[in-house]
Amino acid sequence: MSKKVKIVTIGGGSSYTPELMEGFIKRKDQLNIGEIWFVDIEEGKEKLAIVGAMAKRMVEAAGLDWVIHLTLDRQLALKDADYVTTQFRVGLLDARIRDERIPLSYGMIGQETNGAGGIFKAFRTVRVILEIIEDMKVLCPNAWLINFTNPSGMITEAAIKYGKWNKTVGLCNVPLNNMNTENTIVGLPEFDTTLFHKFAGLNHMHYHRVWNKEGIELTDFFIEELYKPENKGKYEGMKNIRNMPFNYDQIKDLGLLPCSYHRYYYITGDMLETETEEFKEHKTRAETVKQTEAELFELYKDPALNYKPEQLTKRGGTHYSDAACEVIVSIQNDKRPVMVVSTLNNGALADLPYDCIVEVSSIITSHGPVPLNWGKFEPSARGTLQIQKAMEECTIEAAITGNYGKALQAFTLNPLITSGKVAKELLDEMLVANKAYLPQFAAAIEKLEAEGVRYTHF
Repeated sequence: MSKKVKIVTIGGGSSYTPELMEGFIKRKDQLNIGEIWFVDIEEGKEKLAIVGAMAKRMVEAAGLDWVIHLTLDRQLALKDADYVTTQFRVGLLDARIRDERIPLSYGMIGQETNGAGGIFKAFRTVRVILEIIEDMKVLCPNAWLINFTNPSGMITEAAIKYGKWNKTVGLCNVPLNNMNTENTIVGLPEFDTTLFHKFAGLNHMHYHRVWNKEGIELTDFFIEELYKPENKGKYEGMKNIRNMPFNYDQIKDLGLLPCSYHRYYYITGDMLETETEEFKEHKTRAETVKQTEAELFELYKDPALNYKPEQLTKRGGTHYSDAACEVIVSIQNDKRPVMVVSTLNNGALADLPYDCIVEVSSIITSHGPVPLNWGKFEPSARGTLQIQKAMEECTIEAAITGNYGKALQAFTLNPLITSGKVAKELLDEMLVANKAYLPQFAAAIEKLEAEGVRYTHF
């Protein structure tokens, strides 16, 4: 029998934890787990206790001998870990609500990982992932870091480029959702590998192509099925993104299948219009998620509940465990499947820096992801990706250094932020609103407050 594996999940009090546990239990014959540690912070103590008790019930119901530990002591948990998974949210859901509502109050897209909200989520999170890595260097120097914390691409890039933790893999469930939708269209079951999907781009901004077993490309076929006007609403989109119709002629000319998040960039006005209505009614995605989470934790309290409830699919992370757990199993057993992950480009995408992080179809080996070569993009996709990558690079640097000018550069580059005076006003208010989570910006925030900047929108 192979050595028992120790897994640590940081952000263990998340509502996603039952999804993660389900994924590990489904793979119990492929992964010899000895212990799983769930770690959280003081503010998450109650949720950790609730979801931790449920995780123990799930293990017991599966007839497994895994030991589940719950702790607020990250360093205690990390000692000798083999895999560290991250699913934390700095500032909790109230920070996400601010990320969405403040930009909308300025007439701009408010979204968790895109626009100003995505930049500030990175500002809060990059510092913490680097602190975790410093602990790992001492306590579990051979562990793999499997990151699901958003914005996943930027957090993964910070971990590898600045934290020097090369054993990092970034994950997202969106590509799996794309593949399952396309399988459904041609009558195949979920996770069937009859079709060959090839993805390339950035996290929440990838493109893909599809072939069948006979080597015939089906990309144009799926563009027609998914985006021609008469099929509007025929296929359900992601739970957390309004399924607004793309401009069909644009996608047809693109010749690639877009990501659901491209709606924020390709039909910005349409998305903003719907978000503005939700903003007025206090029904932004973040506010809806907070209500859904409260309902989930009431369910999780049930001592008879020992399985993932169907209601969790409303939270937006469907198939998270199928990404995270399958990567771990594949590394552990050198399975070598093709999966879509955030990893070092290494030349796979010719239009982006060699040493940057991209989201790309990769072979998952015992030594990590090996990205499949994509080559060059046409200008329509290339321009979008290059601007977004430059914005990501400025965001990460600002998040590490607390450089106000670099933060303003990130805001200026971001296509969802109106440049000029209003961008600066938005940046300033969001810095003050996030003061508790941005010690690296302390000097800039102190100066802004002295100038009279206040957090006034919620």
